[in-house]
Amino acid sequence: MKKKLAFAAALLAATMLGGIANAKTLVYCSEGSPEGFDPGLYTAGTTFDASSRTVYNRLVEFKHGSTEIEPGLAESWTISDDGLEYTFKLRQGVKFQTTDFFTPTREFNADDVIYSFDRQLKADDPWNKYVAGAAWEYSAGMGFPDLIKAIEKVDDHTVKFVLNHPEAPFLADLGMDFASVLSKEYADKLQADGKMEQMNQQPLGTGPFTFVAYQPDAAIRYKANADYWNGAPKIDDLVFAITTDASVRRQKLEAGECQIYPYPNAADVEALKGNPDLHVEEQAGLNVAYLAYNTLVAPFDKAEVRRALNQAINKQAIVDAVFEGQAQVAKNPIPPTMWSYNDAVEDDKYDPDAAKAALEAAGVKDLKMKIWAMPVSRPYMLNARRAAELMQADLSKVGVSAEIVTYEWAEYLKRSSDKDRDGAVILGWTGDNGDPDNFLDTLLGCTAVGGNNRAQWCNEEFDGLVKKAKEISDQAERTKLYEQAQVVFKKEAPWATIDHSTTFMPMSKKVSGYTQDPLGIHRFDNVDIAE
Repeated sequence: MKKKLAFAAALLAATMLGGIANAKTLVYCSEGSPEGFDPGLYTAGTTFDASSRTVYNRLVEFKHGSTEIEPGLAESWTISDDGLEYTFKLRQGVKFQTTDFFTPTREFNADDVIYSFDRQLKADDPWNKYVAGAAWEYSAGMGFPDLIKAIEKVDDHTVKFVLNHPEAPFLADLGMDFASVLSKEYADKLQADGKMEQMNQQPLGTGPFTFVAYQPDAAIRYKANADYWNGAPKIDDLVFAITTDASVRRQKLEAGECQIYPYPNAADVEALKGNPDLHVEEQAGLNVAYLAYNTLVAPFDKAEVRRALNQAINKQAIVDAVFEGQAQVAKNPIPPTMWSYNDAVEDDKYDPDAAKAALEAAGVKDLKMKIWAMPVSRPYMLNARRAAELMQADLSKVGVSAEIVTYEWAEYLKRSSDKDRDGAVILGWTGDNGDPDNFLDTLLGCTAVGGNNRAQWCNEEFDGLVKKAKEISDQAERTKLYEQAQVVFKKEAPWATIDHSTTFMPMSKKVSGYTQDPLGIHRFDNVDIAE
């Protein structure tokens, strides 16, 4: 039976990949399956790579390899003197993709922008709950429902965002994946046909690649969008070959079954660099990995308990074992490559004896807890299971019994957001826009509790500092506030900060034009492959 199922899966994958042998095809061995194809609904980079960075665009975009903003679907913009009004002149002549499931009859306009945001901001919008349990986690975590007072259609090619208060990172926020622009015409057709859920299964946008088909947990196929407003891609077909095991991804690359892949095992990097047929790009990652306690559940609601547990964890051992030293121990919730990083903060020292004494002083005995280990490799954490095993061993030395649990990736992300979650969660973040706010408020602000704030931690002092920093345009003043916020974070210890990693991208030497992005984005619109 297993052989039959394996054969059937192989046949399906072959069918998906069939017919592209003679085309210029790039196969990307991706690390996991997307949660869906509507980027507004999710927060995972795996999902964004498969949806927002292939099929969609945003009003503004990040330049390849940079955190700098450039025009996207908006060709220009103006900001009012009080910082409350952003007026965007929309690019004209932009076509939505034509697919087997929908043929657009008009070009991109202001209606598409308003639809794309209204569904995330307005509870009474018919698209707000089109997927069961839709929480628009990213939009909510960024505070958009409270920030955006109104979105006005000035004319077909002009849109005005009116804010309730100034927001320094707002423009950069609009370059993020959740701010992707969808087709209102396509949405209206799906709604009329009673097939709204299709928006999350068969995406259609203005981006460089057109969605063709998805074989769950096996492959996603795209074709080049010949009408792409920013120039048609150089490759004809793009295939995401979903390969969760990093060792298998390496094997496929070396066998020529794929031409590029992310998140190699740290132990494989030197051998990959030594392969004359391959090229390995690397850069310091704009990322952090952490263990988030649930601060709403005793005894993890006490800062002294959390700090004691942090003292029990040997973070350097994790960096050595999981990353082969290709990472650094983290002490702050933002990476040292980011402006406002507070290097004066002192890290919790690894001290099992002090940890044990602190737990006893807090009245904690025979503590049993769960450590959640991610089922996928991410740049900030290549092997969460191994990291969890090391933490488990460390905690046992101070009398804490830890059970390791995991779930399928989409389920893991969903469950880990629950306020009543049982256990501390290994997770992490790669910056989405190069602004400290994207870490500090998005992951630790009060508005992100029940969403991106996996620690379920709402601290008035910390929240006040990061919220104030949002409203100030002067970077020096913002820096002071963020530095203070990092001190509060360290004192309160909602996380055990683990590491900031170096990211590597192995690829065939036949591949050209690929640029590593500090934001952890994997984009293929500029990529070519020698035949």
